[in-house]
Amino acid sequence: MTSQPGSDNVFEQFRRAEMLLADRRPLDALQALLPVLDSQPNSASVHLLAGRAYLNSAQLHRAEEAFAKVLDLDPADHYARFALGKALQRQSRLSEALAQLKMAAAMDPRPEYQEALGEVLARIAVDRAEPA
Repeated sequence: MTSQPGSDNVFEQFRRAEMLLADRRPLDALQALLPVLDSQPNSASVHLLAGRAYLNSAQLHRAEEAFAKVLDLDPADHYARFALGKALQRQSRLSEALAQLKMAAAMDPRPEYQEALGEVLARIAVDRAEPA
């Protein structure tokens, strides 16, 4: 997201939303972010921040939509793939989560991506081992 003359308020609202999310106030962050989403509908960074706020407030379907929008805008965003995988995992959509987490880990082998991938693989193995 870039700051241009006339967009200072939008930029300030974006930064305020970031600070609120850092302070673990995702609902307040979303309130601050609404006008930014309206004025920057094709900004991957705005949708990524919204997705994080939705995920942190357990609005998992909305988080999924926000992260999918980021990936529409920037398919190479490994963090959006990771976060989408986490949102899907929390919805018990493990095969879909696995696909996103595998891609994120392949794009950037960060430890948290590898750990999330391991969690989903373990959960799938447990689910397969349970009697029907």
